[in-house]
This record gives sequence, structure tokens and C-alpha cells, in this order.
Amino acid sequence: MIALTLGEIAAIVGGELVGGAADAVVDGPVEYDNRKIGPGGLFVAFAGAKVDAHDFGPKAVADGATGVLGSRAVDGVPTVVVDDPRHALGLLARAVVDRLHEAGGLTVVALTGSSGKTSTKDLVAKLLARKAPTVATPGSENNELGTPYTVLKADADTRYLVLEMGARGIGHLRYLCEIAPPDISVVTNVGVAHMGEFGSVEGIAQAKGELVEALGPSGLAVLNADDERVRAMAARTTAQVRLAGEAADAEVRATGVEPLERGRYGFTLHIAGAPDQAVSLAMAGRHAVSNALLAAAVASFAGLEPTEIAAGLGDLEGLSDRRMDVFDRADDVTVIDDSYNANPASMAAALHALVAVAGGRRKIAVLGFMAELGAYERAGHEEVGRLAAELGIDRLVAVSEQAAPILDGAAAVASWGGDSVLVTDQEAAVALLRAELRPRDVVLCKGSRYRTWAVVDALRSEDFRK
Repeated sequence: MIALTLGEIAAIVGGELVGGAADAVVDGPVEYDNRKIGPGGLFVAFAGAKVDAHDFGPKAVADGATGVLGSRAVDGVPTVVVDDPRHALGLLARAVVDRLHEAGGLTVVALTGSSGKTSTKDLVAKLLARKAPTVATPGSENNELGTPYTVLKADADTRYLVLEMGARGIGHLRYLCEIAPPDISVVTNVGVAHMGEFGSVEGIAQAKGELVEALGPSGLAVLNADDERVRAMAARTTAQVRLAGEAADAEVRATGVEPLERGRYGFTLHIAGAPDQAVSLAMAGRHAVSNALLAAAVASFAGLEPTEIAAGLGDLEGLSDRRMDVFDRADDVTVIDDSYNANPASMAAALHALVAVAGGRRKIAVLGFMAELGAYERAGHEEVGRLAAELGIDRLVAVSEQAAPILDGAAAVASWGGDSVLVTDQEAAVALLRAELRPRDVVLCKGSRYRTWAVVDALRSEDFRK
């Protein structure tokens, strides 16, 4: 974080400094996990139902923190006391963004969408880092805590701040954009993820569009040209609009998309006004083409040459954990770990990737429950099962009774020649795989957060067969 005194922080967040010197400087990490605190840092304490983090304030200061930001004073520790530490963190982050803007050179890139936003965020960040120092959202920490947490990692050298922003209701993105007003907004797609919170796809589109409404006239909206609901967001901003996709009118588009080895894809990249480039993606999955085009649109606007963008998309590795990670076991079994989270659209993309990676090998899909679908829950799971059957998945494993409608959907496809099984939990899924897997099998693991993590972790283990 940029250097600020405790007195300045107290003034910014409207708090009271208790037990410390106003001129004490915070120039280290801002953390809400006291185990990560470092010299000159600020420990943010939340009082939870089971654990009150204020109790860890003295240890955080002993480990080098300058002080604590919390909702009550901590004995013997410099504390900026506020009513709501989470809100205060947002105010502090906004002040840092404003100061970095005033100093010149900071560009805030914000991304949202029903699926693909984390992978797209990773691609954008890795491309922009080729040009200048870049700070990006770690993993999917994209809410009212994760956004300011990421912002406060920026310092005077940061030129690009790449922020994934999530929403579970109308107004959520508007609030996050008040914390970090975007200069570039990217929308990946509109689907049924979080249908339970929004109630309709139209509600989801309304909420996602808040990201482009936050742009000023000098900003840029990068919109998925292949999603009509996203395209329509062009009418909701006064900023410049750049379409990216496979549609013929997209300023950044792909043609000649073709499969490569291990589920990867290649295509010709067209950027308006620039020479065409051949791209061979490093990421697996047909959906990675869309993500790459959105990232290319941002990178080209930032001034990266098309040749550098194409080269970067071809050697980018290291996506956030549990996202389209293809690895081979010693027993010649290939695993696709896309287990971080799931909704019907991302399930469909992962199943298509399984088919592409497997080729003629046996295809096994271990699928967990998809949360937050509301009234669409049963239909969404059945839809995934039908697709799995239509794609010719050989073995379909549903994890937990909540995921059982996946099997119902598959059973409705009369032409399907595969088979399916419902297991009670992840431990049972691991036991099944241990007994059934054979060389050259390809296994996909996917589900909403944590629902298939233990399965993947077991498959990564060297003693899986024991």
C-alpha cells in the first residue's frame, strides 16, 4: 500500500485513533488474517460470531503491524476504531485509488460476468504485466471485502489494477465501482449463475451492466460480441465501446478456430487496424477463445502490439487454482481440475473441454451440486446431465443427493450409451475412482465451491492407489 499515517487513515475512514501516535506510518500489507501481517502493515479486525479477531491485534502488532483497524479499541495496541471495519476498508481503498490517479499513470480494469471472469481477469493481468507493474485480484476475491483488499496491494509503482467484481444483487457492482471507479470495464457474459439471488436472467443483466454504467466518457467498455445481453449494455454507457468475439462486427475477433492437442484451441486474431496474428492458446477449453479475445481487446487498448498479445496468449500459464488445470497422473490417467466453482454455463464449457482433451479415450465426469440457482436448480442440473449424455460422456458420477438431477437429465437421452452413478459424498467418489480408473482415462472434476475439491486433491496425491 502507499504510505499513510494512522492519523490520515483515521481521517479517511471517519474513525478515532486510540492508543497510538497519529504520525505512525502504515506502508506494509493490509491484512485481515493476522498470520499474513508484515512490517508496517495494518491489521483489519472483524468481530465474528465465533471468533473476535480483535483478540489477535496484539500479536499482529508484535509481528510488525503498525496498528489495527477495528470496531473496538484493543488494549495496548494502536487502533483506528470505526463502526464498520468492512465499510472503512472500502473508504480507505477509494482514497488510495484517488491518490494513485492524482499521481498519474494508474488504470483500473474491472471485470464481471456470470462465468469466465476469473480466467479472463488472469489473462488480462498477465498480458498487462508485460507492459507495466500490475496488481490483480487473487483468485476470486471479488466481493465487498476482496475488492478493497486487492486495491490496497497497489503502490506508487502500480500502473494497472485489475479487479474481478462479483454481484449477488442489484447495486453490488455499483458499490464496488465506488470503491474503485473503472477506466476499463469488461463483461464476459450473462447466464443463470446466482439466479437464486437475482430471480431472472434480466435481473442478472441489469446488475452486470452497472459495471459499464460506472465508466466516464473517457473510459472503455469491452463487451462480449457473442452475447446479446452483453452487447445491449453498450446503450448504458457514454464511454467508448469495443466488441470482442467471433461476430463479424467485433473489433477484436477470432476466425478459423480449430482444436489443437490436449483440448487447446488455435485461431486467427483480428484487431481492427492491425495485422492478423496466429494464436495457439495455452489454456484448455473452447470457451477460452472468448476469454482470450476480451483480454486481447484490453491489452491492445493499453498499447500492447498484436504480435506481443498473440505470443502472450500462447505461453500464459498459471490460472487461478482449480480452473481448467489439465494434469497427468503417473498411471496414465489425465485429470481436468475445473473444480473451483460451477454453474450451468461453466459446466457446459468444462464438459466440452473434457471431450476435446479426451479424444477417443474414456471420458469420466465427476460432477457436484451447483448452488445459488434458486427455482432453476433442478432444471439446471438436468440440463447439464442431458449435455453430458449428448456429448457421449462414458461415465457420469454425481456427488451427493443434491446433484442427482444431473443423472435424471442424462437418462432422458435415449441414445446415450454411457452409464451413471450417484455417490453419497466425495469420499465415496474417491473410492469409486480408485476402483474403476484405468490407464488413458480422462477425468473431469467440477462443482460449486468445495463440492469436488477433495476428489481432485485425492487424484493429485501420489498414494491415490494405496
